[in-house]
Amino acid sequence: MKNPSIVMLRRNFKHIARNPMTVFNAVLMPVVVMLMFVYVFGDAFNVGVDYVDYSTPGLILLAVCYGLGSVAVSVNSDATKGIINRFKVMDVPRSAVLTGHVVASVLTNLLAVAAIIGLGFALGFSPSAGFLGWLAVIGIILLLSFAAGWLTIAMGLAAKSPETAGLASLPLVMLPFFSSAIAPTDKMGPGVRQFAEYQPFTPIIETLRGLLNGAVPHSSLFQALAWCIGIGVVGYVWATRTFTKRA
Repeated sequence: MKNPSIVMLRRNFKHIARNPMTVFNAVLMPVVVMLMFVYVFGDAFNVGVDYVDYSTPGLILLAVCYGLGSVAVSVNSDATKGIINRFKVMDVPRSAVLTGHVVASVLTNLLAVAAIIGLGFALGFSPSAGFLGWLAVIGIILLLSFAAGWLTIAMGLAAKSPETAGLASLPLVMLPFFSSAIAPTDKMGPGVRQFAEYQPFTPIIETLRGLLNGAVPHSSLFQALAWCIGIGVVGYVWATRTFTKRA
């Protein structure tokens, strides 16, 4: 008997294959943002290093967040169109439906992250991280992807329609712009600086930046792990409870 989670994952991939624009947009927009900031605005920021080296970690996080809108729409469509109820009749475990969406979103995120890193190298990105540093970077990206995926699915299930579900992930897309992704927080104005310093994405970005520079930023590392785990737990609990109510 086939694993239900694998079946659901294959189903999501078939949907993506029929609508490749979802992956294209998830990959293209972070690439466009990277080109815009590095080539158009890069010289305007005095960050002490080459701007591509400074901005790439933040743009990696942006790549993780940008494709989440389609995930929210997809899971909401399953709920509002009665597809989940059909799975219920077929005795498909509820967990398999959500897990399929999460894993599909993570794999899409990895494609976008790979595109950002590849473009970064083409633009002169020169990290000094060793093998263990890169493993740690990949681990944090995966952890963040799973956490953001669960939170997005929860938001999508809580939305009343696919249209509103598409807007549910907008805060996750916007938060990187109000963090240390684009410019150091100490160069921001009052209010915005404090928000950027204490929001979840800044310690995650600083951890990626430190690891890619060959250092282990212990303070931001613990904060980053705590935020990722916290977001993932909240998203998972919220998603499963909402899914139980709607299914």
